[in-house]
Amino acid sequence: MAASLLESPFLSNRQLFSTTHHSFQPQKPIPIYYCVPFSRSSSACPLRLCAVGENVDSLALPPLAKVVAEDSVQDNRVSLERSKDRRKVVKLAWEKLVRWSRYWRSKAKTDVLERTKKVVVLGGGSFGTAIAAHVAHRKAELEINMLVRDPEVCQSINESHCNCKYFPEHKLPENVIATTDAKAALLCADFCFHAVPVQFSSSFLKGIADYVDPGLPFISLSKGLELNTLRMMSQIIPRALKNSRQPYVVLSGPSFALELMNKLPTAMVVASKDKKMANSVQQLLASRNMRINTSSDVTGVEIAGALKNVLAIAAGIVEGLNLGNNSMAALVAQGCSEIRWLGTKMGAKSTTLTGLSGTGDIMLTCFVNLSRNRTVGVRLGSGEKLDDILNSMNQVAEGVSTAGAVITLAQKYKVKMPVLTAVARIIDNELTPAKAVYELMNLPQVEEV
Repeated sequence: MAASLLESPFLSNRQLFSTTHHSFQPQKPIPIYYCVPFSRSSSACPLRLCAVGENVDSLALPPLAKVVAEDSVQDNRVSLERSKDRRKVVKLAWEKLVRWSRYWRSKAKTDVLERTKKVVVLGGGSFGTAIAAHVAHRKAELEINMLVRDPEVCQSINESHCNCKYFPEHKLPENVIATTDAKAALLCADFCFHAVPVQFSSSFLKGIADYVDPGLPFISLSKGLELNTLRMMSQIIPRALKNSRQPYVVLSGPSFALELMNKLPTAMVVASKDKKMANSVQQLLASRNMRINTSSDVTGVEIAGALKNVLAIAAGIVEGLNLGNNSMAALVAQGCSEIRWLGTKMGAKSTTLTGLSGTGDIMLTCFVNLSRNRTVGVRLGSGEKLDDILNSMNQVAEGVSTAGAVITLAQKYKVKMPVLTAVARIIDNELTPAKAVYELMNLPQVEEV
């Protein structure tokens, strides 16, 4: 081997290589096999690298390669069978769900809708208008009376069938009628939807109390806490009407008025201590584009609806400061914990706080630009003054007035609420958004609760 490496490659006759030179001796090809994945299974198919000109078709696979190839085919058959089995299981599960749904729909009662002749909506704001339109679409023979204070809005609803202030482009059903006369609106009503902002509800209700039938069910659409008294709507309505037995239901959940007007799929919760009353309101509202769940946890639904508005301001501030998605997720998670801590201390069920009227409403209000409270936060984070923001808005952001009340409640129930307290301080102009973020990030590191 050493001699052949040292010998001169050139012969005396200057031929490049001699035919007897070892470089010209034909070498026996040695097949090389690589195993590469053939399918999703664990088996592999052998791949042979052969010399140029070698007939691949004539090559015989070694016994091991034949076994591997056969295993791959078998594994493919097994994988295909499993895939078919999974599809069959999913199909059967879906068909079972559909059958269950059809069965209960066939059993669903419609007597409430059939016997209801008149519904009154107190307030001519965006959500009150959306609920009026939704109920009016349920039955053409229903009379929907909207009690409004603005004569211009009243005229536009009656003459043009639209709310010129909030939904000028949306046509209202012809069975929606507006009035400024409380007595006429409430006369012979079967249900009453209360859509007046919380801070004005007490004085408003006292003014119409003489026209309210003691047995008229009140369905509250208003979310928040009365600033000075810390009362929720379930306490405000019977007190203002001087009737502790006034039937009461709260309607809440992730729902923007604009999407209700556009008849987009929506799910909400009606809560009442009277199960029969909750079921009646469910019948009145449930439709192809609106799901209504029932609950007996009035406190949980109301406190979640009030506190989520304050948290939405905090989420908006994070957006206005451009703090990023990590910050947003951390803040909303912390806020959800604070709402749970206070809510459970007040007697709310944790399942309510993590359901539609809790986490569902929080996600919608904190992450979507249609939220009034989130918009306030974004503008605060961008450096605008609160008074300028509120003066430029034509709708009420309940979280602004609720923030201070929430902190008073937290002190009453001895619950620490750093995020919601920071919002209250910012609204009171005692803390800047940037400083609030700094203080929150420097709170002691704690165990996850």
